[in-house]
Amino acid sequence: MGKVDLNKKLKENSLLKTAFEFFTTKGFSKTSITDIVSKAGVAKGTFYLYFKDKYDIRNKLVSHKSSQLFLTALDELGDELNDLSFEDKLIRIIDNIINQLNNDQSLLTFISKNLSWGIFKNAITSPASDKDVDFSTVYYTMLNEAPYDFRDPEIMLFMIIELVSSTCYSAILYKEPCTIAELKPYLYNSIRLIISQHEIKT
Repeated sequence: MGKVDLNKKLKENSLLKTAFEFFTTKGFSKTSITDIVSKAGVAKGTFYLYFKDKYDIRNKLVSHKSSQLFLTALDELGDELNDLSFEDKLIRIIDNIINQLNNDQSLLTFISKNLSWGIFKNAITSPASDKDVDFSTVYYTMLNEAPYDFRDPEIMLFMIIELVSSTCYSAILYKEPCTIAELKPYLYNSIRLIISQHEIKT
């Protein structure tokens, strides 16, 4: 990477880091582009070289942070996933991500408040950074390695993500209706039921 490209990347990263700090402390609605560029130390015009508007930088952050959670899970689990069934692989990855979010509740709040299916779908097919994981490829590889096919795998993933994000948000932040530790067995049984409804067994 040349000096010019490196400088551009540093400015983009500075804007992303600053925006994330504001969104998780001040809140998205109360943060302005002026706030972001002032703290990042760049001109307002520079912001628009990288992002269309405040929603665009938020969406890229959600995509990037989600990918980081997934990448960390894959790195930490490593070879443990190799001999597991599709269901067990997915649940081990989800469990790791839940633990990460439990340890970083500001990140949980940011992602849960801003993660829509449209943003997530874009994130899994178009990683925001070269270092981000192409989750779509990993997910479909896992599906292909399963001993049976699945009907509507995108709907299956949507149902699982909606279930996990909504229940974990309340359990982690408010311990409602119970702690996350107490919720996990019920959550994982529900995920297995969702998966079983999509299995096409011959």
